[in-house]
Amino acid sequence: MSSDAREAVFARLRRGGDDVTANDIARALQAIGPAPGGPTLPCADTCEAFVANVLANHGSVDFATDRPAAVRAIASYLYRHQRNHRIVAGNDPRLAAMPWRDAGVLPRFGSVEAGDPVGLSFARLGVAETGAVVTFTGKANPGANNLLPEHHLVLVHCDDIVATLDTAWQRLRRDMDREGRPRGINFLAGPSSTADIEGQLVYGAHGPRHWHIIVMGDAPAAAVARAGAAAPGPAQ
Repeated sequence: MSSDAREAVFARLRRGGDDVTANDIARALQAIGPAPGGPTLPCADTCEAFVANVLANHGSVDFATDRPAAVRAIASYLYRHQRNHRIVAGNDPRLAAMPWRDAGVLPRFGSVEAGDPVGLSFARLGVAETGAVVTFTGKANPGANNLLPEHHLVLVHCDDIVATLDTAWQRLRRDMDREGRPRGINFLAGPSSTADIEGQLVYGAHGPRHWHIIVMGDAPAAAVARAGAAAPGPAQ
């Protein structure tokens, strides 16, 4: 950001910003530009980098080439961890259109309630820079489904994985221009975690203990191999 552009922004802030227009903001954002240098991804391929950071964030990853394969992956996870095929999913039309009966999965559409162990969301984006998934919260994807169940499963298409947070926000702004603003935007990057005063990290104290991502579409072989090399955690 040039010193002239910086001074112009600060001058408007000092005046209180009453005369700032949308065009002024757009010009200021263009003058600021992206963060210098950009993030360093763990590998060159965006999808593989996303998988690497999901694993680094204590998540797990599965892959599905299409919707039937995604339903089978969900069924396998549910039976491995819960010994049943019940799950709570949002009212996202992409979730409603999944062929659930083909794999015997029994979804309830809506928001999780007390005692529901597994929630499912459909992500707008995956972000390789942080290993996060992004959801618009509301009736289609209730925020409670992201934050309350012990197991949180997320579907994301490999075509919707972007490299950086800057790119993610560009995509999200375009979506909001077209669809309007959602109730909320969640960036989710792992199971819930907290630390005590001694810095001892604990997972699942106030939210999901397990965070499982299913990447749909034609994922690169390197991404699949990286996820396969990660040792699976014990089923609980």
